Amino acid sequence: MVFGLSVFLIFCLVFDLYIALPALVGWIGHWHPLVVHFPIVLLLLAIFLGLTGKPIPRDLLNIAVISGLLTAILGFFLGKETAVQGDLLFWHQWLGAAVALLAALWYWLAGLGLGRKLYVKGLQVVLIGMVAFAGHFGGMVTHGSDFLALPTDPKLEKIPENPLIYQDVVGRILEHNCVSCHNPNKRKGALLMTGLPALLKGGETGNTLVPGDPTKSEMIKRLRLPENDEGHMPPDGKKPLGDDDIRILERWISLGASDTLRLDHLTSGEPLWGLVKGKMQPDASEHWATLPVVADSTLQRLSSDYMTIERIAGNTNALSIDVFLSPTYQPKDIVSLESIAQNIVELDLSGLPIGSGEMVLIGACNNLEWLELDRTTVTDMDMENLKNLSNLRLLKIFDTGIGDKSLTVFKHMENLKSLYLWGTEVSGTALEALSSERPDLMIDNGIDKEIKAFFVTRDTIPIK
Repeated sequence: MVFGLSVFLIFCLVFDLYIALPALVGWIGHWHPLVVHFPIVLLLLAIFLGLTGKPIPRDLLNIAVISGLLTAILGFFLGKETAVQGDLLFWHQWLGAAVALLAALWYWLAGLGLGRKLYVKGLQVVLIGMVAFAGHFGGMVTHGSDFLALPTDPKLEKIPENPLIYQDVVGRILEHNCVSCHNPNKRKGALLMTGLPALLKGGETGNTLVPGDPTKSEMIKRLRLPENDEGHMPPDGKKPLGDDDIRILERWISLGASDTLRLDHLTSGEPLWGLVKGKMQPDASEHWATLPVVADSTLQRLSSDYMTIERIAGNTNALSIDVFLSPTYQPKDIVSLESIAQNIVELDLSGLPIGSGEMVLIGACNNLEWLELDRTTVTDMDMENLKNLSNLRLLKIFDTGIGDKSLTVFKHMENLKSLYLWGTEVSGTALEALSSERPDLMIDNGIDKEIKAFFVTRDTIPIK
């Protein structure tokens, strides 16, 4: 059996280009990943016994060698399903076959009573190295060429200031999520995703990417399928793409799927511009890592029945604070937060009669990202205190007395993405001007007064 399997394996390797497997035989090759570890363990166990001078049970060597040859043959069958074999698959296949054939040679020498010779022990050492290299290339075929690469510094992977959309954004999305299954060594669906020409060529369907029309692009169709659908990509067991990543791919395809498009070619009103800028922002947890350390005892001392102070996540020093109106409201309760002002990331002062002291405190919260001042007594003059809040992303200031002058402050908050200001003195003209100058800013101005009046007169439930 060992002789016959060895001859058959050599035949397969020599006449590889002339062999076409029936479908059932090709399916048998799918068992290769399942059984590959069994002969490896047995061979290594036999090698350990041989190198330490202990007797090797004949049955152990029989099973190890025969299962090794069968596994190499199954691997050959599996490799035939890949139309174009890359270097990784080539080396994995030949190294795996070499392990099986060297094991057969060892079996023959042991049968001649030469198992304790020095050159046989040398053969055993060589087998250890061959098993290691064959496994290494097998891991890279399955998981990607960088599977065993050392971790890289995330800072080196940051998107440049004016990125090429395909190279620096789209390419990275595909590299992290798709290329492990669509590369020269593992071309699922006959699709290669390592470059734009290959994407345009497509795979079995031929329309993987249709420039200008994401709805006809098979890649987008597969990404948008329900996760429990057999056709969904990535397949079950792998992390699906985030919605923003899919939207980036869709917009890039809609704009022609060019590899020369840069960020500065887009206007700030183009959705792709906002999506890419969002990926260029540093991770929030990375930003919070630079915040001053604040002790739990400090948070307990400043907290009260009408003030909740919590860490936003885990053991971070980023704080979220909610203040409620107490029967005996005192401005000093909020002003006393000055010692942790740099740590405040979210602050809710809704419905409080805040004055100048509290506004000064808010202005000192340089890392503030979320601020709620709705239903307070703030005015246009108070908004001057917010000018330096460069990290502010959301501001709720509806049902207050602010007017058009405050919009000048909001307009220059580059990171502000959401603004809620219905029930204020801001005019429609000023609001339109702000929308025109800041198309990236989502402005919620509530329901139109005429529409609201229409429903008030016809609805049986009073609208307050």
